[in-house]
Formats: sequence, C-alpha cells, structure tokens
Amino acid sequence: MHPQLQEIVDELHSASEWVSRLASGWSEEEWGRRPAEGSWSAAECVAHLNLTSKAYQPILVEGIARARAIGGGAPRRFRKGLVGWMVWKAAGPTGRSRFKTAPSFVPTSQLPRTELLREFEAHQAEQVARVEEADGLPIHAVRVTSPFDPRAKYSLYAAFTILSGHQLRHLGQAERALQAVRSEA
Repeated sequence: MHPQLQEIVDELHSASEWVSRLASGWSEEEWGRRPAEGSWSAAECVAHLNLTSKAYQPILVEGIARARAIGGGAPRRFRKGLVGWMVWKAAGPTGRSRFKTAPSFVPTSQLPRTELLREFEAHQAEQVARVEEADGLPIHAVRVTSPFDPRAKYSLYAAFTILSGHQLRHLGQAERALQAVRSEA
C-alpha cells in the first residue's frame, strides 16, 4: 500500500482504538452527559463522526470510480492542494478554530452507547475499505465536493486525510468532555 494511504489507515485504526478506550472507561451516564451548556457529550462527538462518515461514503465511492476511469497510477507523493490543506488543517486534531457545525451534522438523538459504537466501527470498516480501493489510483487528480460546504472542493486524497484528522479532533473533544464530566462529580 502507498505509504501515505497506510498512514490514513493507521489513523483510522487509532481512532477505533481510542473510541474503544473511551467507551470502556466511563459510565453510560458520563458518556451521554454534556460537560457544559452548548458543548457536546462524548456520545454526541461520536454521533457527529458517524454522520460525517455516512455523508462522505458516497463521495468516496464516486471519487474512486472517477479515479479508475482516469486511469494511470498514483504519484510518488500525494499532495492535498491548497483548499484541501486548509480544510485538513482547520478540521484536524491540531486545528484551533471552532466552527459552527452544519445542521445536518449536529447529532439530534442520543443512541445507546453500544449502538453508537457499532455504527462507528461499521463506518470505520467502510472507510478503510475505500482507502484500500484507492491504492494505486490517481486520487490526487479527482476533485470532490465537501459535504459540509459545497463551495469547498479538494482532491479525493485530501478528503481521506480530512476524514481521519477530523476523527482525531472530535475524539480529543470527547475525551475532554468525559474528563470534565468526571471532575464535576
């Protein structure tokens, strides 16, 4: 597998392990409790990631099909491009900016933890499968449209990096939420 794609797969596996650790170390009540007004609970963070993964799946599938149609192989080094890099930087784990989440990505119901985790793992498996399908394809040459903002277009490669980075960002948020809830008790 291309080393940059392997990094994405590794990040997706790390996210799965992180979710498992978070889910096993906290009570159901702590998992679903918001640490402060206007903030998200750990459960809401994972639900948001599930909504995001669900929105990206058709984009990834269609992008891979277009990459196959273009033909040719992968470059030695993938680049995100300016817009892809900016979105990755802002949405990733080191992003300091806060954004108002589009209404369709705000969790509106609270599923039981087991259901949220099952859904998260199913999406993770799909994303890993898409990355594996993309191996050897010119995914840097295919532009996709962000499900968050139709004005943002970036490479399919950037989309994969944005997804994995975004997960790490919100899992950090979930962990901080759980720690804050426990420290209140």
